[in-house]
Amino acid sequence: MTTDTPILQFGTSRFLLAHADLFISQALEKGEALGRITIVQTTGNAESLKRVAALNDGTPYPVRIRGIRDGQEVDEEIPGKAVARALTAAADWAEVRRIACGARVILSNTGDRGYELDSFDGPGLADDFTLVPKSFPAKLCLLLLERFQTNPEAPVSIFPCELVPRNGDRLKEVVRQLADEWQLPAGFGFYLNEKCRFANSLVDRIVSEPIDPVGAVAEPYALWAIEKQEGLVLPCTHPAVVLTDDLDRYEKLKLFLLNLGHSYLAERWLRDARAKDETVRQAMADDALSGDLETLWRDEVLPVFAAEGMGEEAQAYIRAVRERFLNPFLAHRLADISGNHDEKKRRRFVPVIAAAERLGLNVPQPKLRAALATIKQ
Repeated sequence: MTTDTPILQFGTSRFLLAHADLFISQALEKGEALGRITIVQTTGNAESLKRVAALNDGTPYPVRIRGIRDGQEVDEEIPGKAVARALTAAADWAEVRRIACGARVILSNTGDRGYELDSFDGPGLADDFTLVPKSFPAKLCLLLLERFQTNPEAPVSIFPCELVPRNGDRLKEVVRQLADEWQLPAGFGFYLNEKCRFANSLVDRIVSEPIDPVGAVAEPYALWAIEKQEGLVLPCTHPAVVLTDDLDRYEKLKLFLLNLGHSYLAERWLRDARAKDETVRQAMADDALSGDLETLWRDEVLPVFAAEGMGEEAQAYIRAVRERFLNPFLAHRLADISGNHDEKKRRRFVPVIAAAERLGLNVPQPKLRAALATIKQ
């Protein structure tokens, strides 16, 4: 049996199942989605194979939403119904190619190293479409090349959901690099520019744990901010999907309030030698520590947002962050957050200090500067 779907997705992650895929499922019930999804597993991971098998049994998968929303505790289960089928790239490449030639939207979430290339993926792949590339960018390049050759006038919108700044621009850059290295026809480069819309977007939802064999537990908060682009086709309309002319605003809010808050708590966890398994919620229950975080937000970060005309947005975002940090169902360990800590501080603290100086603000920012002083050179 063959099933055509307008949406093709690379990655079986629990994140997408509880984020974009759930949004599409909810939109389908209102007639506000393009259609259902074919998911492609790109690795040989055993857990992913279990999810593929479970997704193919024809029943909805559970997404349990647990946390605090507008001051009220939430604990509900929502069925995910948008996935029509699941394939593996290794075993079902011919079918993946067929669906890719007709899909209107391609989604991806391929992990932190998803845009890395593999030495296996050489120019010979372009001469034999039956060969399965190793890396995700090479898979996408091959699929778009075959689409160019068979369906060149049909546009496609590509939504990478990896946590990479300007993820659409970055993925397009890697695909163009491959096209150049493989010496693909000049017309293909034109096709990438004119018919392929690579969307820059920001995804934001904590998906804390899997449900076996398929499903996920997620917080109530959810955002998919997508940068506007002429010709871009959205997979669905949903309250959590925001189309914006200013994606940087959403990235600043997340990086300099949520992520910065996490890194400040991790800094204190390391500096004060706090309990080994302390969670964000437990840290927030310490009045002295949560008070220090509130002072940091109020005195060292919010003035920057206010000076840039984002004061009210930032205040509203902090209210949501407080509820997320106090989620009674989420065991978000500070030990996990503290990974790659110095680099995170550079990305989250330094730009706030630089912005205050650029704007001529008279804010000493002692907590941010003290945290940066502990970076190992």
